[in-house]
Amino acid sequence: MLKRAVNFVIRASGDLLGLVGVLLLGVCAVAFLALLGVQLTSGALSPYFGIVTYMALPAGFLTGLVLLIVSRWRVRRALSHGRPVPWQLDLANPTHRERLGAFAVVAVVSVIVLALSTYHGVHYMDSTAFCGQVCHTVMEPEFTAYQNSPHARVSCTDCHIGPGASWFVKSKLSGSRQVLAVALGNYPKPVPAPIDNLRPARETCEQCHWPEKFHGDRMKIHSRFQEDEANTELKTVLVLKVGGGSPESGFAAGIHWHMNLANHIDYRASPDRAKIYWIRVEDLQGNVREYWKEEGLKREEIAQLPMRRMDCMDCHNRPTHEFDRPEFALDAALQTQQISPDLPYVKREGLRLLKVAHATKEEGLSSFEPGLLAFYERDYPEIASSRRADIQRAAAALQAIYGRNIFPAMNVTWNTYPNHIGHQDDGGCYRCHDEAHRTDAGVTISQDCSTCHALVALEEKDPEALKVLLGQQ
Repeated sequence: MLKRAVNFVIRASGDLLGLVGVLLLGVCAVAFLALLGVQLTSGALSPYFGIVTYMALPAGFLTGLVLLIVSRWRVRRALSHGRPVPWQLDLANPTHRERLGAFAVVAVVSVIVLALSTYHGVHYMDSTAFCGQVCHTVMEPEFTAYQNSPHARVSCTDCHIGPGASWFVKSKLSGSRQVLAVALGNYPKPVPAPIDNLRPARETCEQCHWPEKFHGDRMKIHSRFQEDEANTELKTVLVLKVGGGSPESGFAAGIHWHMNLANHIDYRASPDRAKIYWIRVEDLQGNVREYWKEEGLKREEIAQLPMRRMDCMDCHNRPTHEFDRPEFALDAALQTQQISPDLPYVKREGLRLLKVAHATKEEGLSSFEPGLLAFYERDYPEIASSRRADIQRAAAALQAIYGRNIFPAMNVTWNTYPNHIGHQDDGGCYRCHDEAHRTDAGVTISQDCSTCHALVALEEKDPEALKVLLGQQ
């Protein structure tokens, strides 16, 4: 039986090159079917499992086909130079029937393997594991932020590609260039932002969010802890005028006035969109206003900058891949008791340790527990002895903050990626609302705080007074 099988393979292959092709075909086909079965019957697997199953094995299978075709061409060419002419198909000839059967088997298996691999390959390349974990070093910052975001259960392709075939093709072409850059090691560090060729937000974000809906007002309470011994908590209470509206109602108000479908806002800005030089506003009535901010550029130079239609991403520029500021991350950890607020100077010391630059991530992660313990052993030896567990828990919280925000291998550190929401983290709203953008008639864009929010309490540290302000007493 084994001898007949070997003779069959040799006859089907034609020569040594064809033999290699046939063997490659067989090995890749069997391995693919086996790994496919494992994936269908197992839980979460390594992203590299998908690369082998849906990319490496199909590539090997295609290589085997090419080798087999080249082998047959070489044999036919050799026969045409002095040897008997290539064999002709004769179904009455048992040898010809055997070869035809071999070709049919190879053809059927090829179609099945290629169909399955292509189908599952496309789905795999659209998976979050493929997007975030295959190019581990390059995408580690973005993937880590994604896992800690409000969109952690939304697939990457829903936002970066969206529905339709045209953007799917564009994304794969762009992805091919990125894969080549990673393979050659010439990718930028950090990955630049914003992404210029990102699909318009109205074709992706608005598949889930409803910009026409009037959202009304929302109360927001911000907690900030001072860097004093008691880590004094200060609370600021704002009523955010979220707003909204629709072209049908003609009503537009609040923060989301910008995204009312009746209002069109175009602008020209620096490549990072941190500085906006020209703004054009057209409202529901067709009134047009142009605002200029000639800061270092003349109008002729500003006019050469690319024009962009304002959408969700101009304010929500980090909706998923958001990185913290150390102060805000520490305040959140103190507020949620991940770090005990009654540890003396823990806000100050934690902030100091977080801002130290380290050559590697491992070095940074290992610095927090020794750093905190050294401070308390020196200045508060009793606390270092009696509350060692609390200090270690605080160090673990600092490690978590550092781990999801700092990536030395990609040169990602604090404020590498500014967030334009509000105006605490970066210029944000003040990129336009700065009283410096003017029309030719001298009209400016307002910087009045009450346009977007009403202030109820500003850094109030008295809990009882805060209750009175909130009507809870």
